[in-house]
Formats: sequence, C-alpha cells, structure tokens
Amino acid sequence: MIGYVTLGSNNPDRAKEFYDQVLAPLGGKRVFANDRLQFYSGPGGGLFAVGAPWDGEAATVGNGAMFGLPAPSHELVDEVHAAALKAGAKDEGEPGPRTDTFYGAYFRDPDGNKLCVFKLG
Repeated sequence: MIGYVTLGSNNPDRAKEFYDQVLAPLGGKRVFANDRLQFYSGPGGGLFAVGAPWDGEAATVGNGAMFGLPAPSHELVDEVHAAALKAGAKDEGEPGPRTDTFYGAYFRDPDGNKLCVFKLG
C-alpha cells in the first residue's frame, strides 16, 4: 500500500553504509540514486530512500514518526535488528512479540529516525 518512504540524513554517505547493512538481510539493494538520495528496493517492490532534505535545511526526525520494514520470519526480525545495532543504531526495543500477531524490534538509525522491523502472524 505504501509506494516509498524517504528518510532525511545529515550524513548521506554514513546513511548509505548503514542502510546497505540493515536492508541487505531483507533483500534490499541500491537501485538508483540522484544528487541527493539513494533509493533501495527489494521483495515487494516498494522503495526506501535516504538522503539530504530537498530544502537544504538540516534533516530532523518527526515526533511520532516511525517506519516499518516487513520481514518474512521472526528470525529475520532478530537478524535485521542485530545488523542495525552493529551498524550503529540505537536500540529502541528488543525483538519480541508485541501482540498475539505482531513480532517486532525497534531501533533508531544514526540520524535518529525510528524504524521497526516486524513480522505479522
């Protein structure tokens, strides 16, 4: 249902290195870039972009904004969360069940953007 998401970064080179490591276990690969943004895609066909804001101002995180990355298994949720922490993320919630049908793990990227990797069911 979501076609793409863009996260701002104040250090796009660092962000690309971070997301190369975090998105790889989910099948995410760099697909194209422009002078500001690096786009990733993988299974499911959506796009994930990271880079400098269009207006040239500093990137900031949204209060209450969070983006979810679907995973096909609980084990992959665990793997992606570990990869994020190893790549420099801040832990915002260890992997585990949140409801009877939602297994998730939470982290903030080096720019402070909050993400969740999750498995439904």
